[in-house]
Amino acid sequence: MSYKGISHHPILISALIFITLMTTGCGGRKEWRRDSGGVWNTVYNITYLSDLDMTDSINAIFRCVELSLSPFNDRSLISAINRGESCMTDTFIRKVFEISAEVNSRSGGRFDPTVSPVVNLWKFGYTGKVEADSCWEPSSEAIDSTMNTIGISSCRILPDGTLIKKHPATTFNFSAVTKGYACDLIAAMLRRNGVTDAMIEIGGEMTVMGKNPHGERWRIQIDAPVDNAGIPEHKRLTVIQLTDSGIATSGNYRNYHLSSGGRVGHTIDPLTGRPAVSPILSATVMAATCAEADAYATAAMASPDLRFADSILSAAGIRAILVTADSADATRFIIHPVGID
Repeated sequence: MSYKGISHHPILISALIFITLMTTGCGGRKEWRRDSGGVWNTVYNITYLSDLDMTDSINAIFRCVELSLSPFNDRSLISAINRGESCMTDTFIRKVFEISAEVNSRSGGRFDPTVSPVVNLWKFGYTGKVEADSCWEPSSEAIDSTMNTIGISSCRILPDGTLIKKHPATTFNFSAVTKGYACDLIAAMLRRNGVTDAMIEIGGEMTVMGKNPHGERWRIQIDAPVDNAGIPEHKRLTVIQLTDSGIATSGNYRNYHLSSGGRVGHTIDPLTGRPAVSPILSATVMAATCAEADAYATAAMASPDLRFADSILSAAGIRAILVTADSADATRFIIHPVGID
């Protein structure tokens, strides 16, 4: 499956927001506010209409999510669970576990946070990286041995919050849902504070609410899956209008390295422990929550073909835009809408 990671997740979509933030007035006056910066080795942009500055609350959510779910932070709760130092979960872990288990079941196992150690073997996880033009692959013996620990369907959380692993060596990396979940948490906080119009984007994952500063639905650009030697390039493929939805994109074209068999992407198939082989270059998914969109985008990228991806997304009532290359011209792209008229 794709483990984009809290760091190194490709930013595949960006909002077309043309606004001039008001710089005068406070004291109860609603105005468009923007909060942006860096978090988890990526960037975030949050735009919202409010009479309150929510920066402190936004940063507090970032800290709480990091200390719960980041496998890149040795002090996080999930890191302690992965090391076998704890078996108790918190609200954040229980929620992403619930989402992950459901998407795992609906996707026939194509989404599985317990594939984490295999992703690490391929150097796409949190225990080491290789450069895009470097060559690396683990041995078949290492992969086969590690696969014995994989399977979220064989894990469970008891009513008291205790996490039961499939195997003592089973580990979790919820990075393929964490940024989407953080978008949802920030959106919920804004709603509690009376905000109805907002766009929350973290590393390309997004939750949009209400209307944009022009009084319209939010306009979201979907990037073409252009490979520019690992350098992010935001070339427009299409633009959609969206409101009150989560949206996430997954793709392999910006996070890859070489192996003896050629270029391999970071999407690891949990069923084989090898890089997924699929004609799908990118998957943009729209769902009720950004966490769900994030997970289903990953599952789509691990699907063996368009028909399989379409079936799991359609069965879950998920809208999506899947992108493949034109068989006659690899520089052209074909859009395959799912659940979109």
